Amino acid sequence: MPARVTAIHPLCAIEGGRITLQGTGFPVDGPSLPDVQVGGVSARVVYASPTELSVIVPAGLPSGHASVRLAGTPGDLASVDVAAPLATGLHQVDNPVFDRDGNLYVTYSGTRGQQVPVSIFRVRPNGTREPFSSGIVNPTSMAIDPQGRLYVSSRFEGAVYRVSPDGEAEAFAQHLGVACGLTFSSDGTLFVGDRSGTIFKVDQDGQATTFASLPASVAAFHLAHGPDDALYVTGPTLSSYDELYRIAPDGTVTTQYGRFGRPQGLAFNSHGVLFVVEALAGSSGLYRVPSNAPPELVLSGPGLVGVAFDSAGGLVVASNETAYRLSRSA
Repeated sequence: MPARVTAIHPLCAIEGGRITLQGTGFPVDGPSLPDVQVGGVSARVVYASPTELSVIVPAGLPSGHASVRLAGTPGDLASVDVAAPLATGLHQVDNPVFDRDGNLYVTYSGTRGQQVPVSIFRVRPNGTREPFSSGIVNPTSMAIDPQGRLYVSSRFEGAVYRVSPDGEAEAFAQHLGVACGLTFSSDGTLFVGDRSGTIFKVDQDGQATTFASLPASVAAFHLAHGPDDALYVTGPTLSSYDELYRIAPDGTVTTQYGRFGRPQGLAFNSHGVLFVVEALAGSSGLYRVPSNAPPELVLSGPGLVGVAFDSAGGLVVASNETAYRLSRSA
């Protein structure tokens, strides 16, 4: 029976990401594995069965749609959207963020206590990267308030800074433990995740109170405020699987999903759909999280830590070192 491909999943990737072909009759009993080409380049097969082939997206492909072809079958099967590098030379540990004008902010976080020449870079819509702010030690998470102002946490100082349009940083809130994840509610209330397990609620004067408590994270908390006025939180631990938490406006904590492997950054798109980065070795990727169905892998790529959406629905994902832009929304 000739080989037949019925599906390819996911349809978005960065180089080094894993995509899977599903179907029937894949020739896996011969002396060599099937030849799968992505963008005209043979891809390394990392798993093979008669009904499934998993391959690694080759490096060096141009961004945009790359054809996928299985040797021995007629024509191209489909195309995978390969994300384009937008900014490199970073040290990103959480989400990048977009402002109202479509500028993307990314960080160079550094090792603990490290003073770096530039803490935050700004990437213009045309792709130009420029130094934006200096002097913040270990910039960790960023958020834009309802007035369009940028805030950034310092896990080293346990503080949150407000950054002016010209890049000057001033302390906004302090004594927040190992301050990491940031997000704003629609009324301007700031939430801050302390890696030791406290979620702080910070008013517009910078005064913090305890909002909720979670198990401590070995890395960082990542926060997003949902259209239901609830707070969504991830924080990897030493467990094989970690929870995606939902914290109601009254501080009640429930588990939204309990099977992510080292979940990282999370964000809502303009349609109110939640996306979560999972960084488990071997299956790192971006997941769409419907409210009434299991998470769905929509983008594959190694070492991902963050995700951001612009006002038009454009998508950027980030590894520790590089931010990538997709030509279409996930």
